[in-house]
Amino acid sequence: MTTPTPLEVPTITWPEADGPRSARWHSEAAAPPPKRVVIADDRTTADAAYRLACEGTALLWRGDYQNARQLLQAITRRLERKPRKPAASLLDAFNQHRQAQSQRARTLGMLLIPLDADYTIPLRRAPDVRQACAEVYGPPGDEASVASLRELLGLVGAHEWRKKGVDIPALGERIHPHYGVFSPVRGEYLDLVMRAPLLAFAKAFDIGTGTGVLSALLAKRGVRKIVATDQDPRALACARDNLERLGLTGRVEVVEADLFPPGRAPLVVCNPPWLPARPASPIEYAIYDHESRMLLGFLNGLAEHLEPNGEGWLILSDFAEHLGLRTRDTLLAAIEQAGLVVVGRDDIKPRHPKAMDPSDPLHKARVAEVTSLWRLKVR
Repeated sequence: MTTPTPLEVPTITWPEADGPRSARWHSEAAAPPPKRVVIADDRTTADAAYRLACEGTALLWRGDYQNARQLLQAITRRLERKPRKPAASLLDAFNQHRQAQSQRARTLGMLLIPLDADYTIPLRRAPDVRQACAEVYGPPGDEASVASLRELLGLVGAHEWRKKGVDIPALGERIHPHYGVFSPVRGEYLDLVMRAPLLAFAKAFDIGTGTGVLSALLAKRGVRKIVATDQDPRALACARDNLERLGLTGRVEVVEADLFPPGRAPLVVCNPPWLPARPASPIEYAIYDHESRMLLGFLNGLAEHLEPNGEGWLILSDFAEHLGLRTRDTLLAAIEQAGLVVVGRDDIKPRHPKAMDPSDPLHKARVAEVTSLWRLKVR
């Protein structure tokens, strides 16, 4: 029932009394359009909606928008009642957790909301989501579309974070994350950067800059010229926006690059995704580094981008080690094979709420986690 257009824009089709209808399909998680779609409204019960969603049948909502939100909450409560299987190890717990999160996302993604061509939701008591949608989907076009309510709520939440920003005490300023760009809500690694021994470096590279927060911290600490790289268009736009807000565009150059920019610098900093697992969707690339591609790319390319006696700063959590996804020996071997030596390391414990939540299936790994700033030099 789903047919891509010649431009490969996915569409979703559903039955109506006068024949099937189609619209553009939006999914930032790259989920395919549901093949089975039924019309739902205020008369649809939570039990019926939950059963259909679990079966893979999507519900295109035609009732009151606030009732749709309540229905989504009711489906969520039913999902949370499902018992959790005991895990033999933390690695099993991690795999089960990811599988459960994937199944949860699929089920909750089955409640769909229509959007007019200008991103207006044509439902009673619907909020104005036009700006939030435009920030993620791009400028409005001339066709209606459909998205999951769960995704729309995520877009609205991201829009609010983008407007309000995240307070960064180490910076004394706020950073405004864009949708799909890793938000610097965990301040431990920022503290590591602020207290690391810093010589009078005239230049630095910030590899995989994301929001641009590390470039801003380096500038605050006195680095006169910083080149910040990323290959994600949203991250590049986000970093430029933040650095402009902070008045740092004259000191920080944001360039599109897969890891390193041309040339060398006396300081090269990288905070890669901490978990070497396969991302399940495009927006998970900020969390998962499949086969440690970015980590190994940074280590293996560092020597040829460092000036003589320069330092590379690798900011990395050992969470993956506690989960059994990587060993410390593997990391140390990668550093050695890249022709590098460790000249210093600073550690910090996590402060985020999940580390304090014993009901979290990964609590044992979270409470043992240590984030480190590894200072590396060429051997």
